[in-house]
Amino acid sequence: MTTTGPLVAAQVPHTALDPYADAVTAAPVRFLYRLNPLAKLLAPVPAMVLLVFVREAAVPLAFLALSYAVLLVGVSFTPRLAVVLLLALPLGAVAIGFGFSLWTDPAHVDQSVILWQLGTWKLYGGAVLIGMATALRLAAIVALALIAGLSTTGPDLVRAGVQQLRVPYRIGYTALAAFRFVPRFGHELEVIRQAHRVRGAHGGRGPFGAIARWGGYLVPLLAGAIRHAERVALAMDARAFGAYPDRTERHLVPFRARDVVFIVLFLAASAAIFWALLR
Repeated sequence: MTTTGPLVAAQVPHTALDPYADAVTAAPVRFLYRLNPLAKLLAPVPAMVLLVFVREAAVPLAFLALSYAVLLVGVSFTPRLAVVLLLALPLGAVAIGFGFSLWTDPAHVDQSVILWQLGTWKLYGGAVLIGMATALRLAAIVALALIAGLSTTGPDLVRAGVQQLRVPYRIGYTALAAFRFVPRFGHELEVIRQAHRVRGAHGGRGPFGAIARWGGYLVPLLAGAIRHAERVALAMDARAFGAYPDRTERHLVPFRARDVVFIVLFLAASAAIFWALLR
């Protein structure tokens, strides 16, 4: 006997994977790509929240090391990613730390060491320590967020939210469709700019010319956006989007035992860092 009607996500066998889904081409050791997006989001969240309240520099340094270790093993490295992790993030942390050092109130820091003096203004060593500790906390939070951000796609995150968190699919997939408007608008804007350049409608030079030029982009861009929204709405209606309280899932994102293991191990490592450095 066969069932009729829409097949909900919980009824679909876990082997029914989408044949048109992007295949994972990373090596088996790049384990982050094989974890559920919710596991990669939930595991670092407690550490990210607690780092907001930590004042010592040792704790964010430890979480930076932990995040980099997980990323070095778990994701496939590209030259751009290497530049971001090994150059942009450390340099950004130093720049932010120096900025916080300048903004720190000298009356609330250790004034025993003067690092820089310009007239009556002095930069104390205590201010630099506070600024750098704050920057390290921000860098550690960013590095923890990259664990999920570098190994998760938007569609998989929406699918996991719908399948495991029971987020209404009308909300999840509508938000995903809206998010996909962004690159579409970028492409249409580039086409409009090229068309204006071909016609010589550059709007002149200077700030007023730029304002006039961008004003000329708005109307065709808005018209294109409305046409694209209408096409998306028709396509969703043709697929009976929203006709049933649940929907058939062609691509499942299961929550497996390895996801639980990852969460437990990451939480244990986080607790060990806090216990060892804050006791």
